[in-house]
Amino acid sequence: MDTHRSRSKEPVKREPPTHTATGPNQVWTWDITWLNAAVKGQYFKLYLIVDIFSRFIVSYEVWESEKAKYAEQLVRKGVLSQNLQGRPLVLHSDNGSPMKAATFLATLEKLGIQSSFSRPRVSNDNPYSESLFKTMKYCPKYPSKGFLSLQEAREWVQRFVKWYNYDHLHSGINFINPYQRHYGLDKEVLENRIKVYEEAKSQHPERWSRNTRDWSLPKYVALNPVKESETESYNLTNNLMEAVHTG
Repeated sequence: MDTHRSRSKEPVKREPPTHTATGPNQVWTWDITWLNAAVKGQYFKLYLIVDIFSRFIVSYEVWESEKAKYAEQLVRKGVLSQNLQGRPLVLHSDNGSPMKAATFLATLEKLGIQSSFSRPRVSNDNPYSESLFKTMKYCPKYPSKGFLSLQEAREWVQRFVKWYNYDHLHSGINFINPYQRHYGLDKEVLENRIKVYEEAKSQHPERWSRNTRDWSLPKYVALNPVKESETESYNLTNNLMEAVHTG
C-alpha cells in the first residue's frame, strides 16, 4: 500500500543577530554560567551582564538556582547603576528559560529595553558573554575544587569583577581596562601611550623597522559581523533616538 508523503519543508535560514554599538550602554549581552560547589553535583549560578562596546561588567548576581525573578533583579540593577531609564538599549542573550520567561520579557518592555536572542542551537551568537566566562574560569585564582558556600561564591565573583573591570588590560580593547573604555578615559590613556612609543622610536630608531604599534580603537563594535550599510543605518537610527531623548 502506498503511503502519502508530503513535501518536506524548505529549511528556514536564520540570520545571525547583528546589533552594533558605537558607544557604551547601547548593547548589552547577558548569560548564566554554573560555578562548581565543593559538593559534587551542586552548582551556584552566576548571572552576568557585559557591555559589548567597553567589555565592562555592568551587573551581576550569584544564586543557587535559575529563576526569572533573579534575571529581573539583575537587569534592574544594571539600568539603575548606569542611569539608563528611558534610553534605548538592546539586551542580547541565548534562549534559556529565564531569558524567555514571560515575566522577564515584561520587565524588559517596561524598562524600554529591546530583547534579542541567539539563533536556536547556535553556540557562538553570544560571544562576549562566553568569552568573559572563559576568562573567569581559566583565571589562575579560580577555585577549581569548588565553592564551599553561596557567600563564598559571591565574594569571589565580587573580587573577580573588580579585577576585570578596573585592572584587567583587555586584549579586545587594545590593552586598556573596561572601566577606562566605558567611561571615556581610554582616549587620554592611548594618547599618552602613543607619545611614549614615538619618543622611544626617536631615541632608538634602530629598534623599529616600521611604524610604532597601532593603538587606535574601532569606532563601533558588532555583536556579529555586519555589512557597512547596515552599520550606517543603525548609527543613524541610534543618533535620532538619542536626539529625541536628550531633546
